[in-house]
Amino acid sequence: MPVPARRLPSWAWVTGLTAVALVLVAMLAVRAEDGPQPTASASKKPSPSASAKPPTSPDDAKPVAVPNGSGTGRRIVYSLAQKRVWLVDASDAARRTFAVWPGTVSPAPGTYTVGTRRETTTGSDGVKIENIVFFAISSGVNIAFSNALDGSSPPPPVSGTQTGGVRMKAADGDAVWKFGTAGTTVAVVK
Repeated sequence: MPVPARRLPSWAWVTGLTAVALVLVAMLAVRAEDGPQPTASASKKPSPSASAKPPTSPDDAKPVAVPNGSGTGRRIVYSLAQKRVWLVDASDAARRTFAVWPGTVSPAPGTYTVGTRRETTTGSDGVKIENIVFFAISSGVNIAFSNALDGSSPPPPVSGTQTGGVRMKAADGDAVWKFGTAGTTVAVVK
C-alpha cells in the first residue's frame, strides 16, 4: 500500500514565502539605490548666467514665515510657488530659510521622507553637485535637494529635458545635508 505524501505545515510555507519576499525587497532596494539618479544630457555647459543669484522675492529682506499647512515638528518645508525652503526644528521654529532653483519636474504637494543621500555626483545639467538629498519621485524623475560644487546656479535646461534637482547655494546645501538625514520629513506645499 502506498504511503501518503506528507504535507508541510502552514507555518513552514508562510516562513518560506516571507523569507523570499524579504530577499526580493532587499534586492530591489539595492537596485533602487544604485539605479538612476536625476540625470539628463550632459552636453550643456554652465552658461554665463550660471553665477546668477537664486530667485528672490520681496520678502528676502525680512524673515519669511513657514507656510501654513506644512505640518508640525522637525521637517524640511519646500514651497513650490515661493521657490523657497525652510529647515524647521521640533518646536516648529524656522532655523533657516533660503531661495532655491527648482528643476523642471516638481513633486506634488504632500509629505515625503528623505531616503537616499549621496555626497557627490554629476547633475542632470552636467554640473558636479554635492549634498544630494533625495525625497520624492515625480513622473519617473528623482527629486532631490543639492548644490553645485562650484557654487553656480543651474543653467537653463535643454529643451524637453526633465530635471528633478532643487538647487541652492553651497552654504544652504551644507545646511540641508546636515539637517536632512534619512527619515527626515519633507513637506511640499504650493
